[in-house]
Amino acid sequence: MRLPIDVWLDGPATEAGARAARLRALGVDGVFTFEGPHDVFFPLVAASREPDIALMTNVAMAFPRSPIHLAHAAYDLQLLSGGRFRLGLGSQIQAHIEKRYGSTWSRPVERMGDTVLAVKAILHAWQTGERLEHRGPFWTHTLMPPQFNPGPNPFGVPPILIGALGPRMTEMAARVADGVLVMPFNSARHYRERTLPAVGRGLGGSDRPFEIIAEAIVAMGVSDREIEAARQAVRHLLAFYGSTPAYRPVMEVEGWADLQPELNLLSKQGRWTEMAALVDDTMVDTITVSGTPADCAAGIRDRFGDTASRVCCYFPGYPVSDEAIAELAAALHD
Repeated sequence: MRLPIDVWLDGPATEAGARAARLRALGVDGVFTFEGPHDVFFPLVAASREPDIALMTNVAMAFPRSPIHLAHAAYDLQLLSGGRFRLGLGSQIQAHIEKRYGSTWSRPVERMGDTVLAVKAILHAWQTGERLEHRGPFWTHTLMPPQFNPGPNPFGVPPILIGALGPRMTEMAARVADGVLVMPFNSARHYRERTLPAVGRGLGGSDRPFEIIAEAIVAMGVSDREIEAARQAVRHLLAFYGSTPAYRPVMEVEGWADLQPELNLLSKQGRWTEMAALVDDTMVDTITVSGTPADCAAGIRDRFGDTASRVCCYFPGYPVSDEAIAELAAALHD
């Protein structure tokens, strides 16, 4: 079965259009952005000019933004792309929300659920002309004068997905959103034993359309030297993820619970090299997929191929050639 592949659209908005065109020429089906050193929406505006490529925020942080801002951004990107946009939302962790974004944090599962329902209510009101009426525990939206209403989107309402890892967030995503973005710091065991059952509970037997979009950290190369360099690079990302308490459930499932507080302590001391040294080959093989493009495609299919509708691939901290990306896309399409 053909498995569509999405690749991170990195870099500033000035380069996003050309990069999206190049990735499409390589066989990539979609591009996604996340909130790193650049805005999460503007690069997708530039990429929207490239036909036949899907666009997604993966993810836009929901809590610092009003649902009306998210609805306008989603509406316009859906319009610019001709119906190829997905709005992926995430919660982040408390320290970043409060200290980096300067926003507020509380009850993340409930707040995220209310945000999704509020954005849906706004988009529905624009699409149907019905009265806007959302009253939730965090957001109230009841005013939409005609001069602020863009009217129906000719390409329909864009789907909203939630980035989730824990069972409560995953279950809520399946209950209120159009899909779930499975966090990349994951393992086959955690995915099968924790993620999929939570999705099932959230859907509650419903047969409504719902997407599971997998995310994979990929350590890929076309030679042994390139593969080893990629594996070394992903160790730093795994150490960073592993230091965060939010990702402890994955480590517990795999029997690494004692490593999490050790990584967390080193991170507070800025001892990043020592953190990466604690990530052994077993952890790299369990959390990531690595090897040649064919090896990585096989690993992705083994983990997600029978349940996911598409896969987002990260190549963190190391150079990956366009030729390797093309080979990976072709293998996933085969």
